[in-house]
Amino acid sequence: MTTVAFHKPHGVLSRFTPDGSKWRTLAGFGLPKDAFPIGRLDADSEGLLILSSDKSLVDALMSPRRAHAKTYWANVERIPTSEALAELAAGVMIENQRTLPARVRLIDPPALPPRDPPIRFRKSVPDCWLELRIVEGRNRQVRRMTAAIGHPTLRLVRAAIGAYELGDLAPAASRVLDARDIARLLASPTDA
Repeated sequence: MTTVAFHKPHGVLSRFTPDGSKWRTLAGFGLPKDAFPIGRLDADSEGLLILSSDKSLVDALMSPRRAHAKTYWANVERIPTSEALAELAAGVMIENQRTLPARVRLIDPPALPPRDPPIRFRKSVPDCWLELRIVEGRNRQVRRMTAAIGHPTLRLVRAAIGAYELGDLAPAASRVLDARDIARLLASPTDA
């Protein structure tokens, strides 16, 4: 069985077949043909995507009962107040449902390569980076959560799944995972 970590670049669908949109697919990146994406990242999001042919791993990572943690870095407009961060951590209403509590904190800008195309820049509107750890996987959840507190997401990167981190994996690069890596995928991340 094959399991790989892939640094999905911006503008790529989390699937191998086209959907009629302008976005590229995973087909052009030399990924194993027997491995399929576990979960997804929207085309306008970047970061860690796991692909595997191991059905038990897919089940372990996707089961809502396991409440498996995913860590994101979100570049948002303006600087959230401590009250806004507390609201985000407690759970916000999106699509008439409250999200589960999240771990959230302001972070220094992560060491990421520039995005192509670059995010919009506005001289009069500051931005900052948040780290959010969630255990749900609703459609565009992080973007909707930051918008719900008045801080739209400009750039979104999945930095970790479980305790397995994106690390220095370059955009569009992949790495075959070994048993230790898979154990980190299934482990709970430690709080900093």
